[in-house]
Amino acid sequence: MKLENIQSQMRKGILEYCILAIISKQEIYASDIISSLKDAKLLIVEGTLYPLLTRLKNAGFLSYNWQESDQGPPRKYYSITEEGKKFLDELHSTWGELSFSVQQLTSL
Repeated sequence: MKLENIQSQMRKGILEYCILAIISKQEIYASDIISSLKDAKLLIVEGTLYPLLTRLKNAGFLSYNWQESDQGPPRKYYSITEEGKKFLDELHSTWGELSFSVQQLTSL
């Protein structure tokens, strides 16, 4: 069993939560989502992000709009929907419970 595989699975398990949390703060462009995740030491590539964004949009948690850019073609900006806010609240509650349980079990 490789540590890197376990670490990767743990990160994947919380990516949707983190992405929704980022988008809940402001309407945002995909590359800015990647930058926020990288700043938090959650490394992600576009090939991972875009399928997650599509899945969240198809679930009704995100919407997007196109905005003109002075640096090239129009850009797709994501925002969270009301349904997405409710889902994020549920994830936040779940994370709090899970984090508490893990902390209890792993503290010395």
